[in-house]
Amino acid sequence: MSTSASAPPPACTIIIVNYNAGEHLACCLASLAPALTGWSWQAIVVDNASRDGSERHAQSADGRVRLLRSETNVGFGAAVNLGVAETRDPLILLLNPDAELSPGVLPALAGELDRFPECAIIGPGILNEDGTTQGSARGDPTLLTGLFGRTTRLTRLFPNSAAARRNIVSPGDVPPDQHSLEVDWVSGACMLIRRDAFDEAGGFDKAFFLYWEDADLCRRLRARGRTVRYCPGICVRHTVGVSSNTARAASIRHFHDSALRYYTRHVARNAPERWLAAALLRARAMVQQWRG
Repeated sequence: MSTSASAPPPACTIIIVNYNAGEHLACCLASLAPALTGWSWQAIVVDNASRDGSERHAQSADGRVRLLRSETNVGFGAAVNLGVAETRDPLILLLNPDAELSPGVLPALAGELDRFPECAIIGPGILNEDGTTQGSARGDPTLLTGLFGRTTRLTRLFPNSAAARRNIVSPGDVPPDQHSLEVDWVSGACMLIRRDAFDEAGGFDKAFFLYWEDADLCRRLRARGRTVRYCPGICVRHTVGVSSNTARAASIRHFHDSALRYYTRHVARNAPERWLAAALLRARAMVQQWRG
């Protein structure tokens, strides 16, 4: 998969799952061509039955952008699978419609991926609009993740605690002489995936309607002997929650349903732990719904 001057870079398909992303989708699509100069690429926008007309941006974009409509909202992972089925390119870049590519991001990620043949997925550093780090690389969730997660109060109060540092990988954790670090999982907001690894794993599990499908895929790939890497020196800006905020109550429900599915599949070792996880997640969902 060499990207040297002696050989053309491998073809890449960008998969963007759109749901009511509004003008953010237009900005995302406009960022592609300048960022992918010299690459053979196409983008497939899988629209999950948007109600705001945002899918029209895919129709008026660069000719390398295709629109694939779903008559119903099938969820994020299932929509990605639909898009991937439309291409045979060896590289797949997942990109949220509220994120934008910068020049050099894809070549740099592909070059780092090329250095590690066993690596199936590599994720860049993802930044908030104000330039702060989003915490997009993480350790495998445990029963403490609900207390020391990316946005929890305990993590904000004790960011340097062992539990918080285990759950959220810091860019400073990358050794000074390295560009990337092996991690448990990276966010599906932007990740570069080897197509053969994605196929071997059977793609995303569509049982995860929204959220946690990225953690599940990375965990299943690691169980097959593949690795996942985080490259924070390569950055993508991402506006959090553009699509989910258009259906806030449903998003909260899907987050906690998917979290429970992940915990019962990968974390909870017995019935009492599964019962405890279910009770805590139900309580957390109720609190978030009340606050919302």
